[in-house]
Amino acid sequence: MDLVLEIADTYVLDAVYTKFVPLTLPEAAGLNATVSAIAMSAWPRSHIPRQIISLSIITLLGIHALYFLFASASYYLIFNHEMMLHPRFLPKQVQLEIRTSLEAFPVMTLLTLPWFLAEVRGWSKVYSSVDDHWGGWWYLFASIPFYLLFTDYCIYWIHRWLHHPLLYKPLHKPHHKWIIPTPFASHAFHPVDGYLQSVPYHLFIFLFPMHQYVYLGLFVAVNFWSIFIHDSDMITGHALENVINGPAHHTLHHLYFTVNYGQYFTWADRAGNSYRHPDATLDPLLEVKMRERGEKEKTKAD
Repeated sequence: MDLVLEIADTYVLDAVYTKFVPLTLPEAAGLNATVSAIAMSAWPRSHIPRQIISLSIITLLGIHALYFLFASASYYLIFNHEMMLHPRFLPKQVQLEIRTSLEAFPVMTLLTLPWFLAEVRGWSKVYSSVDDHWGGWWYLFASIPFYLLFTDYCIYWIHRWLHHPLLYKPLHKPHHKWIIPTPFASHAFHPVDGYLQSVPYHLFIFLFPMHQYVYLGLFVAVNFWSIFIHDSDMITGHALENVINGPAHHTLHHLYFTVNYGQYFTWADRAGNSYRHPDATLDPLLEVKMRERGEKEKTKAD
């Protein structure tokens, strides 16, 4: 987020704060003539209230942009719209998923803000120069699978704990309202639920070093993955289905609740005895086809 804030400050926010929070004459009196002649803001980039406001705006705009861009692309290009004929697909479900997501975004932003603020104030282990970092290029590349494994395992346990009876009903049950999810269900959480499952992404850079470009790229990628696995796909047979916890696995989770808690991989579920293979016979699309066949036969009989 420090990289995003720096870009936003350079091209937009410096001018905005200079216009709306200008440096007043008493404040400029102590400056030399050259500096005081330049338009400046009374709130420098390091000013905490400015950072809080800027991060809030950037986060809200960013999460809306990512959500509508990736969810719409997945919905229109990947999602099988036949699934909307499933008997457990709710009336006006897509609208409900979008509304639930939009209602959750402001609270999730507020909860996430301390992490972003700590990062931009230099308290994380994010670094900008590969040459200056002790690990060099080998660590930069190694940090990618390390990040995925770390966050996957943490999210596995957070997700599994959210299914505990004390937490499930108040926090996680709203997400399982979508038995047959569409990509728009990816962020349709109770905001505390959504925040808790995002904590490992933020925690990682406070425990381990990571290049800022790599971190930003992975942060966007995992948001896309969260959307992608909510497309109700149950197509099996690909070579990585025993390793990658993809859409088929997550569809089973929405159908059966206590299986396939992992985010990207199946190893944590296998170790925790919560893995279920997405066999083609479990595909909810079969129920849609059977229902269509029954309606056709009934029409012929009439």
